[in-house]
Amino acid sequence: MIGPNESLNLSILVMMYFGDVVFAVSGALTAGRFRMDILGYLMVGTVTGIGGGTIRDLLLGRIVWWTQDPTELIVCVLASLITFCFIRRDVSHRKEMIWADALGLSVFGVVGCHISLQFGAPFVVAVFMGMITATGGGVIRDILTNHVPMIISSGQPYATVALLGSLCYATLRYAGLPLVPAEIIACLAAFSLRACAIIFDIRTGPPGEFLRIGPPPPAMKAEGASDE
Repeated sequence: MIGPNESLNLSILVMMYFGDVVFAVSGALTAGRFRMDILGYLMVGTVTGIGGGTIRDLLLGRIVWWTQDPTELIVCVLASLITFCFIRRDVSHRKEMIWADALGLSVFGVVGCHISLQFGAPFVVAVFMGMITATGGGVIRDILTNHVPMIISSGQPYATVALLGSLCYATLRYAGLPLVPAEIIACLAAFSLRACAIIFDIRTGPPGEFLRIGPPPPAMKAEGASDE
């Protein structure tokens, strides 16, 4: 039987496996923050790695790829297991998880968009599926660990990052740019936005505070504390 990913280009396959690894690591690091056992590491890490693509395939009516070819499932399990074996005891902060998540977010937006376009999805649907692929695993990870999903809680560009990468890739491919340059440009655009958001604490907010760079003013901090 021909697996649903067998016809994918080598560069897309490499990106897909890379995304699996970094997302699985981010999930395993999250499990480490909650001092889970090895099964918790494997479950949270693996679901984070394959969750977004699974949602995409179900929505597209496509065969869920890892049910036919377990390679990615194995990759996610191994990445989670290696993280469990080599992680240090103190994982109370989220820095490593956030950067691993940023890499996966940038890569999977492009991968999801490419697979959707190859499956025959219209432009708009393919861009949306790229965003779903990139954010779905992280949402499941946060729900499993009893967190408000990062996609809506951080205030920093998150789904926007995946959407930017997916939209860039689809636009460049429709414009006739070759596959590899389109992948590189789209991934760099997405990762650059996410990196800037992390480094400079760029946040979007409610009406009246559409965009903010840096920590909030002292008055806003005091107001937030009094509201609590």
